[in-house]
Amino acid sequence: MTTNKIRYFMLALGLLSLTACKKEEAAVVQAPAPLVAPTNSDSMAWRMYMTEVVKRNLAGVTESPFMYFLPASEGEDAAGEYDRQLENVQNVVQRTVLPGNMLAFGSPNSEKMAELIEEAFADAPSDSMKDVRVLFIGTVEQGERVRAAVEPTGAIFVLHELK
Repeated sequence: MTTNKIRYFMLALGLLSLTACKKEEAAVVQAPAPLVAPTNSDSMAWRMYMTEVVKRNLAGVTESPFMYFLPASEGEDAAGEYDRQLENVQNVVQRTVLPGNMLAFGSPNSEKMAELIEEAFADAPSDSMKDVRVLFIGTVEQGERVRAAVEPTGAIFVLHELK
């Protein structure tokens, strides 16, 4: 009987010593890789890029984001696409958007997208988008213009700078 107790004691002591020797590994938190915008006007590549930018900016967003993409085409097709997208955004802005939502805007032609946002928000009611995030993918200069158009609505403006 004593031999069994000694064996159990030795086994328990051995297990304790093994667990004590195992060093606690610190959790390694890796920062997400920096995003690089596509260097061409490939719509699929830009949509994937925009989706990743939106995912990284969802803090505080409680609903699915509204994503508006404008392809980098030219000619009549481009004008029609621009007009349809402008009408969509104007309708959303006029209806107002509930807090916790995000409107995200991106395009290979960020200048054209900035113009679209400025035009769409021109008649937006003041303080109609409180606690709504508006994400724009573009240059700092374009971002300042978009900020000036968006902030009177009470929205939180976020710029993802194209470099």
